[in-house]
Amino acid sequence: MQMGSESTAAAIEDGKQGPLGREEEIERSKVGIMRALVLREDPSSEEVDDLTLRRFLRARDLDIEKASTMFLKYLSWRRESIPKGSIAPSEIPNELSHNKLFMQGADKIGRPIVVGFGARHKHTSLEEFKAFVTYSLEKICARMPGGQEKFVCIGDLAGWGYANSDIRGYLAALSILQDCYPERLGKLFIVHVPYVFMTAWKVVYPFIDSKTKKKIVFVENKKLRSTLLADIDESQLPDTYGGKLPLVPIQDC
Repeated sequence: MQMGSESTAAAIEDGKQGPLGREEEIERSKVGIMRALVLREDPSSEEVDDLTLRRFLRARDLDIEKASTMFLKYLSWRRESIPKGSIAPSEIPNELSHNKLFMQGADKIGRPIVVGFGARHKHTSLEEFKAFVTYSLEKICARMPGGQEKFVCIGDLAGWGYANSDIRGYLAALSILQDCYPERLGKLFIVHVPYVFMTAWKVVYPFIDSKTKKKIVFVENKKLRSTLLADIDESQLPDTYGGKLPLVPIQDC
């Protein structure tokens, strides 16, 4: 009996038995196949690590063909949108001047916390806004601690009104997040939601993929602090929500 238990344990450990081990082995195998496919189409993909390929695979439910198509589009988008390899603050002065996105602390499982204030969003050029979204996501990903791939976002809509409604901008930001940074968002808390926001939400909602929808939590005002503290220690919670950390603008991170 003891030998059987030991051999079973060993088999599970090296991925030959057990659901988790098999799933990891399947993922590794598919990443290898996907790498060969995309490398044939775009040699620059050689520079991309396996974790990135795995995120695209997971975003497409491990469908190699769909994930490869998505990834190759991403590489093409990156060459066009970030030709210099990064976006300089000097390229997005209007967006940064609104001081609407911040980053500080981490949740209980180590995911960086990002806070965005919807009422501070002003209409600028769509191209500058898309560049700002890309700049911000690049900053967030660069700040990921080792072993972490996702971030948590608090979208604060206090004071949001029709003057802040920007459907084209919202859809563009959603497209960049879902198509170019898949499996990066861990959870989105939407807080201080005014009733008028639901008009814009109904327009945007159909464009949110099913995986992203599961990560979105609308928080009631009376449950705001308790909901956030369930995921974030008080020591890591932004001070604007009664925590200990002052918010830091994304450009200063």
